[in-house]
Amino acid sequence: MSTKKREVGTRINQLEAGAQRAKPVLHQHAQEIQPYGKIAKLPIALDETACESSINNLNQILADTMTLRDMYKKHHWQVAGATFYQLHLLFDKHHGEQDELVDTVAERIQILGGVSIAMAADVAETTIIPRPPRGREEAPVQISRLLEAHEFILKEARTMAREASEVGDDGTNDLLVSDVIRSNELQVWFLSEHLVTTPLSHPEQAKAVATGD
Repeated sequence: MSTKKREVGTRINQLEAGAQRAKPVLHQHAQEIQPYGKIAKLPIALDETACESSINNLNQILADTMTLRDMYKKHHWQVAGATFYQLHLLFDKHHGEQDELVDTVAERIQILGGVSIAMAADVAETTIIPRPPRGREEAPVQISRLLEAHEFILKEARTMAREASEVGDDGTNDLLVSDVIRSNELQVWFLSEHLVTTPLSHPEQAKAVATGD
């Protein structure tokens, strides 16, 4: 073989080797690096027992917040009636705010050395919020379901905030009070006002003004 042919063959081999290294390695499988329920302690000056307590509590909050978030999106799509436009936008706004809470809570769990719950099947097994039907419901029923879900979260968040404070986990206490509780309280207010029965106008008063009585 001539020198030129050997050089060409060497270059081809080098190109093939380079292309091989650039190919993605697919269908990889391995054991979990951290099983759910186990703590990989970080140096955050917090006792592991306190971390474990907060992780368990926050995973419950996380599952319920993810459920509430998804319920908002369901109602955003399925709402009907005279207030469609207003509620369509409100439900989507609240969905976005709950989604931000989901990320904040999940990251706190990881900071504490835990594993945050993530998949829909695991969330469904963990949440305490009742599952709504697949079909569409009237707007007042949708709002009532959302308010009930908010109250589930607020009740557990208040208890868990006190528990976090007792074990010295100020970060979790602050997250629950400043983010979870205050955000949910504000959304409860916005929803609740839609269930107040007040007429858009008062026929009797309008008639009296018109007749001068």
